[in-house]
Amino acid sequence: MNKLLMHPATKPVIFLLCLLPFARLAYGAFTDGLGANPAEFLIRAAGDWTLRFICIVLAVTPLRVMTKWNALARLRRMLGLFAYFYVVLHLLCYSWFDMGFEWGDIAKDIAKRPFILVGFSAFVLLTPLAATSFNRAIKAMGAKRWQTLHKLVYVIAGLGLLHFFWMRAGKNNFAEVFVYAAIIGLLLGWRVWNFASKQRKAKPPAVAARGSEKPLRTG
Repeated sequence: MNKLLMHPATKPVIFLLCLLPFARLAYGAFTDGLGANPAEFLIRAAGDWTLRFICIVLAVTPLRVMTKWNALARLRRMLGLFAYFYVVLHLLCYSWFDMGFEWGDIAKDIAKRPFILVGFSAFVLLTPLAATSFNRAIKAMGAKRWQTLHKLVYVIAGLGLLHFFWMRAGKNNFAEVFVYAAIIGLLLGWRVWNFASKQRKAKPPAVAARGSEKPLRTG
């Protein structure tokens, strides 16, 4: 599998696959195939794909560690940029179809409605991650600072899930929310477990060594 993932054609193929949702939405928009409310369909579909790509990005490391498919790491940045692409599309559709690019009204709407504020906060936090997803940024920031910054993806995942929850709360439809919550919870839980395992393995066996020592006889 590592050989396949390292093949020169792999990245272009994955890139095209990641564009398929956008192509479907664009085709549906031009052919009137998005249902009775195409604007709402576009906004929600772009948001759904943002959350899906965040889940995919979070799944890369656990899958790489468990399967030893180390070449998966070379796809992570591209997948992250597609998460940003779809959140920009989500925000653009909202700004255009819902608000007519009335920036004053958009600002008021963000401040007024908590679920939009949470979603916009996730977009703001995702922006520096997308802007630094390049080798030059890693060199300029240093690997440790870059890794610390990109841990914001955990916060973003939580904000995205909360945004989705509040959006579905209006219609009392939580089935998909529970699915995403389970996936994100599992992926973050694995990271906690993996970190704890590494910490246990890193501890020196000093306590065990001391316990095995025989006391000196004084009498």
